[in-house]
Formats: sequence, structure tokens, C-alpha cells
Amino acid sequence: MLDLIPTSPLDSLDQLLSSLERVAPLFDAIPGVVFFVKDTQARYALVNQTLVQRCGCKEKRQLVGRTAEDVFPARFGPLYTAQDRRVLADGRQLSDQLELHLYYGNRPVWCLTHKIALRDSRGTIIGLAGISRDLQTLHSHPAYQKLAEVDGYIREHFARPITLEELTAIAGLSVAQLERYCKKIFQLTPRQMIHKARLGEASRLLREHLSITEVALRCGYTDHSAFSRQFRALTGVSPSQYRESQQ
Repeated sequence: MLDLIPTSPLDSLDQLLSSLERVAPLFDAIPGVVFFVKDTQARYALVNQTLVQRCGCKEKRQLVGRTAEDVFPARFGPLYTAQDRRVLADGRQLSDQLELHLYYGNRPVWCLTHKIALRDSRGTIIGLAGISRDLQTLHSHPAYQKLAEVDGYIREHFARPITLEELTAIAGLSVAQLERYCKKIFQLTPRQMIHKARLGEASRLLREHLSITEVALRCGYTDHSAFSRQFRALTGVSPSQYRESQQ
């Protein structure tokens, strides 16, 4: 979708927004995809209807001019804005970032997020554009059944270390084939699938009366700090902050 953004040199963000006006309805018509453009202050300049709905708003103008920090729950919004500012500061592209977002009143949704810096004709960063795509499964792929077995195995055994050798044996595929088909069918690498299974269970257990150390152990982490680092990497917040947000 980011290919729809003009690649020719721009003089300003306003010029870009003007050029996108005619194709903006296309962004509204794509299900399961959040699209946005932000200015150099990380404020929404253009959003699609999916983002509007997921933020509990009725109209796009309710988001335009505001940052993620202004829109999302207090524990998460500042971290999304901090991510935006890192992209705006150094122009580093964010690609295939697996994230757990909270939409619809704190309902968790797994997404793959992509963000790119937008530059004018002189190379100066004038904003950023991004998408967050809900994870979906391609059931029609010929290798789906084999990969479904791999996915089931991961979800059953994520509490212990899982090797690629185990997964390739189950699927009857080479490592290269396994990784290619996982990306095609689940949009994730095998390693991301393991992280998703572990952190998905962790997000559920954190709503219960268990210590964070116990949650970590049940999700396959022997090191409390390693669990916290991985949880923060995928959700943007620490396990304790996530627990507070759910309460």
C-alpha cells in the first residue's frame, strides 16, 4: 500500500496530502489495514476509516492534528508516539514489526507495522507514513495443512525451547521452504510465530492473579528480564504496565 505514495520529489507535506486526496477512498476500503500519514510533530495528517473506527471515533477530523499519545490508552499512546519520533529523527524504516495493539476498548489485536520517513526534494524529512496490517492466515495455500500442523505444534509446546529442526521435521520441508511458506501463509517468520504464541498467552495470564515471574515461566522464559524485554518489544509496554492497563 505504501507504493501508492508518490515517489517523485516533494516540496511539502501539503503537496503529498493533496496528491493523495483522489486515492484516499481506497485506503478506507481495505479491511484489516490501518493507514496514516503524520507530520514532523508526529501528528496525524491523514488517516483511513479503519483507524478512526478502532480509536472509537466517528470522523477523521477527530484524529487529524493529534498524536498517538493523544488518542491511544495512556500506557500505550506515548510509546507509539516515541516510535514515530525515532523514525522522524533518523529516517530509519520500520518493517514487519510484530506488535500487539489495543483497539476497541483495550481488545488486543496482532499486527505487522511498517513506517517510512517522507522527504522533500532536498532530502529533508517532512513527515512519515505507515500501515498496521492485521495478521491473517492464507487458508487456500497448498502448503497450508503442513503449516497448520507447525502452528499447532508451536501453540502446544511454546512453554519450552522449540528448534527449527523440530518444525521442519513436522512440515517435511527445508528451513528455507519453512520460512518462505510461514511468511506467505501466516505473514510471520517461524521465530515470530513462537514469540506470538508466548506473548499471546502471557497477555492472557497477566489478567490473572499470578506473579510476573510465574507468567514468564509458564510462557517458556526462564529469565524474568528476558521475558520483560521481549514483551516490551512486541507490545511497547512492560508486563506490569500491561497488567495495569487491563485493570
